[in-house]
Amino acid sequence: MRLEAVTLHRLSMPLVRPFETSFGRQTSRVVLMVHVRTDEAEGWGECVAMDSPLYSSEYVDGCENVIRNYLAPALLAATEVSAETVAPLLSFVIGHRMAKAALEAAVLDAQLRGAGRSLASHFGATREWVDCGVSVGISPDIDSLLAEVAGYVEAGYRRIKLKIKPGWDLEPVAEVRALLGPAGRLQVDANTAYTVGDIPHLARLDEFALLLIEQPFAEEDLAAHVTLARHIRTPVCLDESILNEHVARDAIERGATSVVNIKAGRMGGYLEALRVHDACVELGVPVWCGGMLETGVGRAANVALAALPGFSLPGDTSASNRYFAEDLITEPFALGTGKNSGQLAVPTAPGTGVSVREDLVRDWALAAPVGIRR
Repeated sequence: MRLEAVTLHRLSMPLVRPFETSFGRQTSRVVLMVHVRTDEAEGWGECVAMDSPLYSSEYVDGCENVIRNYLAPALLAATEVSAETVAPLLSFVIGHRMAKAALEAAVLDAQLRGAGRSLASHFGATREWVDCGVSVGISPDIDSLLAEVAGYVEAGYRRIKLKIKPGWDLEPVAEVRALLGPAGRLQVDANTAYTVGDIPHLARLDEFALLLIEQPFAEEDLAAHVTLARHIRTPVCLDESILNEHVARDAIERGATSVVNIKAGRMGGYLEALRVHDACVELGVPVWCGGMLETGVGRAANVALAALPGFSLPGDTSASNRYFAEDLITEPFALGTGKNSGQLAVPTAPGTGVSVREDLVRDWALAAPVGIRR
């Protein structure tokens, strides 16, 4: 394809309830959307970076800057562009994986819309429905937490993930385990909030029969995760640490992780996410799809990814109404019913399979669109 224009849209979407983790509290989702126009079709991609550099070094201002001044001009200067050439064309810029992933997603969407092919088909999806889990933020108190979890159980979610941090771990986990019963799927996510000195404390989570403990230590500290894995029965899962296939293989071979959370935005795009998936399948390590409070655009791509065979655990692919009263797409994601209770349908239309509501893009805009052309 020939890339003709890239437009950046910065939006603010209110959350239906505050979402708190060990690194902060969000009441809205500030999101950078990337719209590309080619000589064949148009496509949309979503940047998963937050508006402040609290979760990662990338943030919305930085992503907009690097796309506007470096990444988009490089793609626009190329004679031909495809999703497969995005990473090589952008490799001259160090890092900035979330910004690169948003561009790759938009180009891939346009490419597949032009070909009349769905993202799921392109990825090699093997399922029409995917199991949904839900991520539960840090609550103001135990009663509020239990009320929120009970609502998700009633809605049909097939797995509960609790955000934890020092001072908010053993008691909330114990209470939610009692609510779910011994068979309920429960896991925890620390978002790097602990240190090696906390290993004896974290080992006490073993009594709650968790599916996994996710990223307790700093992303660069694989050695600490190896040590933890040797001292607890609960499977250790890496999230922020896994940047690409090479790192995934290294972490698995070292014994730092026995489960991998795949987030395409963190890895620089869905094509690298596919490579990580394939490596984990080869090594016999289960994977699941993480979430970053995506709109329906990013959620559609995540659901297509989660339909691959290696995704054997429910991901953070919640329904649209988990986070937003109104989503950015014409047909928001809703949990299935009956035999598909607690699942989302995999989109089958070309590209991501969803249509962006451009009226909401205008209504929720925080600034004028930024257009970049040849």
